[in-house]
Amino acid sequence: MNLEAAILQEHSKKQCTKIAHWVGSNPQRFDALFHLFVTGPYRVSQRASWPLSYCAISHPGLMEGKYEALLANLEKPGLHNSIKRNTVRLLSAIDFPEKYDGTVLQFCISFLEAPGEAVAVKAFSLALLTRLAKKYPAIIPEIKLMIEDQWPYQTAAFKSRARAFLQSCR
Repeated sequence: MNLEAAILQEHSKKQCTKIAHWVGSNPQRFDALFHLFVTGPYRVSQRASWPLSYCAISHPGLMEGKYEALLANLEKPGLHNSIKRNTVRLLSAIDFPEKYDGTVLQFCISFLEAPGEAVAVKAFSLALLTRLAKKYPAIIPEIKLMIEDQWPYQTAAFKSRARAFLQSCR
């Protein structure tokens, strides 16, 4: 399979699933997908993020040695929402090395604070913050304040994740 061509062929759940199945648990194929995700042109990176998240969630061991590049990718200016969403989704679903907790925490808080951030990015950030709050309860008051400030203006998805956060912190 020409991976880049497959990524650009169409942007659909069917195509995402096809790519994720092709990659499977194969480290070389995952490396190729990850490379396109972090270095590809805008559209390729955007579309690669979806199957990448599926592969990483299904086979978390494939992410070994890639966390620094994954997090550095989040620092790029003008990042498409799908890249942020799929990155935070995969981080919320897998165990990553503890040494990245601080960096992940900072990203999630900045996504949560950003007024123009996509709701899905905020919702996945809340899911990840729920996990991190169990390890670092000192963050709970700050997150609660952010939730309270945004509550009146947010969607059902945000409120659902916010409720889960608040319930887990009792």
